Amino acid sequence: MITKELTFDELAALMKQSAGVTVDPQQLAQNPENHFGSLGVDSLGLLGIVGELENRYSVSLPNDAERCKTPAEFVVLVNDVLKAGR
Repeated sequence: MITKELTFDELAALMKQSAGVTVDPQQLAQNPENHFGSLGVDSLGLLGIVGELENRYSVSLPNDAERCKTPAEFVVLVNDVLKAGR
């Protein structure tokens, strides 16, 4: 079974694509506890990222996924769903 995993590199690319926010992937990985708001990503931008991931991986993320406060929290949530194959 092949399991995909959301990386900070991919999240940074999605932040640029879906929320219009450019973040250095290495800085994102080094400081994953920074709040999305301090990075310039609001709940609407995160909702766009959620939608893109659901389409890309054909999974349903929890209804409150866009309420994650930090990239670390979001990556764990997404990867848990991907591992479970939901």
